[in-house]
Amino acid sequence: MRLRTKINLSTAVMFILLLILINSASYFTFSRMMLSSELDRTSDEALKTLKGITQTESTVPAKNLLIAYAPVNGMLKIVRPDSSVDQAVSAPELSDLKDFPTMYHKKEKLEIVDYQGIPHAFVSIPMIWEGGEVVELQVIEKLASVEKNLKTLQIVLIIVTLLATIPVLISTRFLSNFITQPITSMIKTMRKIRENGQYQQIELPKKSKDELYQMGETFNEMMDLLGKNFEKQEQFVSNASHELKTPLTVIESYANLLKRRGLDNPELFHESVEAIHSEAIRMSELTQQLLLLAKHDERWKIEKKQINLTKLIEEAVRSFKEAYKREIEIKGDQNIIVKADPQKVKQLFYILMQNAHKYSEDPITVRIRSQQRTAFIEVIDKGIGIPKDDLAKVFDRFYRVDVARTRKTGGFGLGLSLAKEIADAMGAGLKLESTEGQGTTAQITLDVVSFSVNSHNRLV
Repeated sequence: MRLRTKINLSTAVMFILLLILINSASYFTFSRMMLSSELDRTSDEALKTLKGITQTESTVPAKNLLIAYAPVNGMLKIVRPDSSVDQAVSAPELSDLKDFPTMYHKKEKLEIVDYQGIPHAFVSIPMIWEGGEVVELQVIEKLASVEKNLKTLQIVLIIVTLLATIPVLISTRFLSNFITQPITSMIKTMRKIRENGQYQQIELPKKSKDELYQMGETFNEMMDLLGKNFEKQEQFVSNASHELKTPLTVIESYANLLKRRGLDNPELFHESVEAIHSEAIRMSELTQQLLLLAKHDERWKIEKKQINLTKLIEEAVRSFKEAYKREIEIKGDQNIIVKADPQKVKQLFYILMQNAHKYSEDPITVRIRSQQRTAFIEVIDKGIGIPKDDLAKVFDRFYRVDVARTRKTGGFGLGLSLAKEIADAMGAGLKLESTEGQGTTAQITLDVVSFSVNSHNRLV
C-alpha cells in the first residue's frame, strides 16, 4: 500500500472515529440530562401528591384523591408492606401499566426503569395511610415523548456523522498529498538520477521552514555531497590508474627485455631486475597509501595514552637517520607529556620527515616545544620550498607542485593527504609554512598533559 493511501485511510479513520466518539458522548450526556430532569419533575409531582393527600379530609374516598392527583402519562398507586396494591389509578390509554412490577421498598426511591422498551420515571415515597398504616406512594410516569426525542436526536447525529465523512475524506486526501509531495519529488529525482547518472536537487518552497522543508533541504545537501564525492572518486580513480600505469609499463618492458636478452647479457639482467624491484616497491608504497586513504575517519583505530613526546620523537629521529643517513638536529627545552596514539604520531612524523628528506639536501631540524598547554612538533628543512599559490592545495590527494620533479623523487602526491587524514582522526593539528627557494616548516600540534623543563640542543 502506498504511503499516500496509508495516510489518507489512517487520517480518515481517526477523524471518523473521533467524530463518532464525540457524537456518542453528546448523545449519552444529553439523554442522561433529559431523563434526570424528567425524574426530578416526577419526584416533585409525587411530593405534591403526598402533601395534597395528607392535607385532605379523611371523608374524601381514597380512590377519588388518587384520581385527582394521577399523572396524565402515568400511574399512581398505594402499595402495602406486603407488596400488595391498595389503590391504583391511571389514564385509560395506559392500562398496560397495571402489569408494572410492584414491590414495597421501605424507603424513598427514585430511578429510571425500562419497561416494554420505553423508559419510565419511578418514584416511591413512604406515607401514613388510613388507620395509621405505613404504605408507599408510588408514581410511574411513561416517558414516551422523551424516548421519541432521543431517537430523533440519534438519527440526526448519525446523519451528521455520515455527512461529515465527506469533507473529512476530501481534506485527508489533500493532507496526504501535501505530506507526500516532497517525498514524491525525491522519488522522481532519484529515478532521474538512476536513469541519467546525474545528481539533481528538488525545488523547495521558500515560504515554509517546517520538517518537510528540512527533509528536502537535507536531501539536496546529500545530493550535493554525493555529487562532489562522486567527482572526487572519479578523479581519484583516474589519478590512481595513471600512477599505477607507469610502474606497470616499466615492469612489463623490462620483463619483455629479460625474456629476449636477459640470459645472454648479465648486465642487462641485473639492470632489469633492479628496475623491476624498484618499481615493485613504488607500487607497494602507492597501494599501501591508497588503502590508508580509503579509510573513513571512523575506521581509524586510535588508541590514546600518555606518552613522553620528546623521547618518542628522539627515537623516531634516530630510526630515520639510520635508514636515510641524514644529518638531523633536535631542538627543545622540555620533556613534554601528551595524550595521543604513539604509532599514529610516529606515522605522521615520518611522513613530514620523508618530505623534508626528498626536497632538501641540508641538515633537517626537528624542534619540540610547548606553549599554553599545546605541544608543537616542527620539522624544518632548507629545501626548495612550496610556491604560495600551491601551499593551500598540498593536502589534496595526488596534488604535486612539480610533476616532473616529484616523479624523480618518487612521490605520488599522497603523503600529505594521508598525514592530514591521520591528524584529523587523532584530533591533532597540522599545517605547513613555506617560502619558495628557502625551505618549509611542517608543524604538528597536540594537547599537553604535563611537562618539565629540560633544555637540549644536539645533532643526531
